[in-house]
Amino acid sequence: MGQPQAYVPPPRRTRPLAARQPEQRPRRTRRETLVALAGVPLFADLPRKHLQRIAKEADELTFSPGEAIVEEGNLGETLFVVLEGHAKVVRGGRKVGQVLPGDFFGELSLIDGGPRSASVIAETPMRVLRVFRRTLTALWKDDPKLAIRVLDGVTRRVREVSRATRG
Repeated sequence: MGQPQAYVPPPRRTRPLAARQPEQRPRRTRRETLVALAGVPLFADLPRKHLQRIAKEADELTFSPGEAIVEEGNLGETLFVVLEGHAKVVRGGRKVGQVLPGDFFGELSLIDGGPRSASVIAETPMRVLRVFRRTLTALWKDDPKLAIRVLDGVTRRVREVSRATRG
């Protein structure tokens, strides 16, 4: 008899991380996105088909504690909707508020692409939706009346924040 052969395990079938299946089916994620967007007062009056279009083009980001989601003074073109976690809002180096699940921020930059009026820094692990200005601009070109609805929502929001900071 010859030398015993060393055991060689069969090759493992591994998939790269990018090939992993999402933990939730995309349909569920889209539903969750729709619910989150419908909760944003700026989008509350939009027809479902327009919300679906925004949801389709929105993406989801995660942040670790201490990470800045947006920084005061930087130009921005996105709105964020908090799905999980909480963050502090900092203006001029001072904490002026916080955002919690269901809250949103960045509505002014979404409209005009201008500088951020405050920094938002994650205090816990966070999951947020990001809505792009280009998505809203395309909707407005298709249906200009939607711009008035969203601008009404922004105006209400600015008045609320203004009252709260005078307070």
